Amino acid sequence: MQTKKTRLVTEKPRVNVITLGCSKNVYDSEILMGQLKGNQINVVHEADKVGKDDIIVINTCGFIDNAKQESIDTILQYSGLKEQGKVGKVFVTGCLSERYKPELEAEITNVDAYFGTNDLKNILASLGADYKYELIGERLLTTPSHFAYFKIAEGCNRPCSFCAIPLMRGKHVSKSIEDLIQEAKGLARNGTKELILIAQDLTYYGLDLYGKRNLDELLRRISDVEGIEWIRLQYAYPSGFPMEILDVMNERENICKYLDMPLQHISDKMLKSMRRGITKEKTVDLVNAIRDRVPGLSLRTTLICGYPGETEADFDEMKEWVEETRFDRLGCFTYSHEEKTHAHSLVDDVPQEIKERRVEEIMDIQQGISLEKNIDKVGKTFKVIIDKKEGDYFVGRTEFDSPEVDNEVLLHASANYATTGSFVQAKIERAEDFDLYGQIVK
Repeated sequence: MQTKKTRLVTEKPRVNVITLGCSKNVYDSEILMGQLKGNQINVVHEADKVGKDDIIVINTCGFIDNAKQESIDTILQYSGLKEQGKVGKVFVTGCLSERYKPELEAEITNVDAYFGTNDLKNILASLGADYKYELIGERLLTTPSHFAYFKIAEGCNRPCSFCAIPLMRGKHVSKSIEDLIQEAKGLARNGTKELILIAQDLTYYGLDLYGKRNLDELLRRISDVEGIEWIRLQYAYPSGFPMEILDVMNERENICKYLDMPLQHISDKMLKSMRRGITKEKTVDLVNAIRDRVPGLSLRTTLICGYPGETEADFDEMKEWVEETRFDRLGCFTYSHEEKTHAHSLVDDVPQEIKERRVEEIMDIQQGISLEKNIDKVGKTFKVIIDKKEGDYFVGRTEFDSPEVDNEVLLHASANYATTGSFVQAKIERAEDFDLYGQIVK
């Protein structure tokens, strides 16, 4: 009689990745997770339940006060669970860790290790994994599979006075066109239909590798990748804007008529102090030229209220400009006084309540503009990508809207049928400030 042999299988602990901050951090987490999966390590993203052996990796944000506090709170939460024996190890990476590693190590001592923004190989080694060059471009998407953030460069060479990104991400480094095309093809094979191009500054792309701004060539090459139906541009810088990318936008149907270009302010005094390298006159001319070159383009911008020295006159000038320019999409934030930035040498002299009041005033103006622009869409038909089903509605977006931050199109599920990730033609029947309602027509 033969006895059945049993084999003891020792499984590696599960790695649970927590992502905080912007889309660049989302991308970095996905690359880390892709490498872990390639090493046969069980990895999940923001699991609802944690196990006592789980390894927690927190990818932090260190951009402004609120984001930093959220990152610190999250580190304290999981280091507390470690103390209670409810998780195994806790590792911290990302921008906060890059910027404040010595302070974090001194204050939160029961974290197993802190890593910076360019420490992927070291993180993997700490997790018992090898960095696999053959996995370059491979990712474990945390977004719905039909769209993906697509980082074309890391870091930034711009001297903006208020921004700590160069401190955390370093100088601008472009990825090669060949590597990016390989990555785009891999995503397309796995069902990704929309690529959202991100970088600290898209318009600087190629200067370090090719000796010229080369975003237009990259766009053409990505546009040729079979299966990619939408390409969206986020985070363009106004100074030195490469107008040739607008020609590509007009040439190629799968490049969305959408541009995210943070302008930050319009007062010449503020722009000079912010070290933006552009004036009010040039900003106005640029916006007009972009809209002339690409009729119907959806232009998104971001503004800062309460920068040091911002007077009521400066703010009124910005309000009038927002009313006149009628941006399609707009976000507005209070100024955050960040250590080691050029602006930190200035006096943070605008009280917080005034900063917040100014943000509210700008967003009130934008709410009215958004409603008027949405009402103009009623009765028209648009191509819409379906992101999800939520309650009684299929929820999607037009080419003029980026996920998470822009308008949505709601299609009542009882009268329509659609699948997540599919494209439909939707006729708009009703408009609200930031949402459209309609029916699928084909």
